[in-house]
Amino acid sequence: MSDTPHVEQGSDEQEITPQASLESSQATEGQISTGQASSDAAEAELADSLRSVESVEGGDTDEDASDQDDDGEDDSDDDGQHDSETGEAQPAARRGLRRDRTDLLEREGEVAADFLESLLDIADLDGDIDVDIDGDRASIAIVDSEDGRVPRRLVGPDGRVLEALQELTRMAVQAATGERSRLMLDVAGHRAQRRAAVLEATRSVIAQVKESGTAVPLAPMTAFERKVAHDEVLAAGLVSESEGTEPSRHVVVLPA
Repeated sequence: MSDTPHVEQGSDEQEITPQASLESSQATEGQISTGQASSDAAEAELADSLRSVESVEGGDTDEDASDQDDDGEDDSDDDGQHDSETGEAQPAARRGLRRDRTDLLEREGEVAADFLESLLDIADLDGDIDVDIDGDRASIAIVDSEDGRVPRRLVGPDGRVLEALQELTRMAVQAATGERSRLMLDVAGHRAQRRAAVLEATRSVIAQVKESGTAVPLAPMTAFERKVAHDEVLAAGLVSESEGTEPSRHVVVLPA
């Protein structure tokens, strides 16, 4: 009987050579590299989202600049043309832009309402959602319902929970529309009450500045409250600016 091993023809077994082993190792390294790249991209996206949330108190989303219309329209005719074609085309274009903007704000309100209703349902909290358009932004309010009152803990100390909830809602709207949202959220009339208090304090300081001719600071405020103060100072014909860092950032009223 022969000692020569019998090799089956057509076997699926393949000889593992050093070259094949090297190629397999390189392929595995490539897969690991690709997986690492995907992980890095996911971490970068998460970091961007966190930076977006952190910026709510300052930077790009700080609303304490003086009131300016982002979509300001100049009714003057730069070219001095008053023919019927030009005169009709420009107002028509502006009406189209306003209509598009209104449609977007209405869409923001719908998305925000759906998001907040889902949030209230998950947390088993009472409250109805009111949606409106206030100037150039969507206005959303969580108000008391027939089933019960809105928990005031959704406002939190100094409105911090409300500010965080507003930013989350803005991010939900941006994810759905692809557009950055500047919507305002109120809970149980908190912002309306704070607006009234800020207006009263600002008017008192305006009177002091007009009488003394010197700069007078207001107490530290949130970005929303600073915006209210800036608008009131501007309407009174004076100048204002924000100073300091959170949570001590405040408005200073200056003589004209």
